[in-house]
Amino acid sequence: MVNERKPASGEDALSHLLVSHPTGSFVFREGEPGEEMYIIQEGRVEILRQFGPQTKRLATLEAGDFFGEMSMLENRPRSASARVAANAKLLAVDPSTFDQMLREYPEVAVRMLRSLCHRLRRYEDEAQAANLVAGQVLGDAPRHELGGLVAAPTEPPATKAPAAPAGGARLVHAAGASFVLPASGEVVVGRFDPVTQLAPEVDLSALDEKRSLSRRHAKIRSDGGAYFVREEIGTANGTWLDGERLPTGVEKPLRPGSRLRFGLIDLVFHAS
Repeated sequence: MVNERKPASGEDALSHLLVSHPTGSFVFREGEPGEEMYIIQEGRVEILRQFGPQTKRLATLEAGDFFGEMSMLENRPRSASARVAANAKLLAVDPSTFDQMLREYPEVAVRMLRSLCHRLRRYEDEAQAANLVAGQVLGDAPRHELGGLVAAPTEPPATKAPAAPAGGARLVHAAGASFVLPASGEVVVGRFDPVTQLAPEVDLSALDEKRSLSRRHAKIRSDGGAYFVREEIGTANGTWLDGERLPTGVEKPLRPGSRLRFGLIDLVFHAS
């Protein structure tokens, strides 16, 4: 691995912590002590865990993702291994620079909270499944309640936008991509997050070559035929409606022809 030292200034204040890792190298191995977390600037990293004689890939992370935060926060050994899947540049963050990182990249703090919430929810679901299995063995639970209690997928689900039906409310990109909006309820606009395993209903990953979007960038809500947009907490690179920057958490109505910008992605709202 090669340290790449650069002058620290503005958004590059942490760039001196960048480290290059070649494909196939291990950033750390399961069971090792951990005092740093990592943010991926370039490349891909696989998270692996050993189950007896078998090694299972838990996730594949890419630019903008982070890993290793649990060991850094709790000062505990690594619960999994991290192996570079494609030449990577990683921002190594130890406790002494963690506070600075949160000021520079507030989205990371929000995503860490969501990651922890997702893990807690998954553990609760696993505990419920175990209780049902135990109840079935003891004859206390109906067998049909055991159906559907399966582990969450470890690979990104397919996120292909459905074709927009004629007359349906949708977001349209100049390149022709169209994203259907529901007649009621709300949807998340953003990119798939392999850390939390959460996928937005409006996944703009294919359009966001420069990764300007946050994983959970904004929400669009429908109520009685009216549509509203709201930027999520911790969003990077902003959200604009008809050229005006939206304040975080403030809901604004959409009108036919409204121009939306999420990060660097421009879309036009078409009503029903």
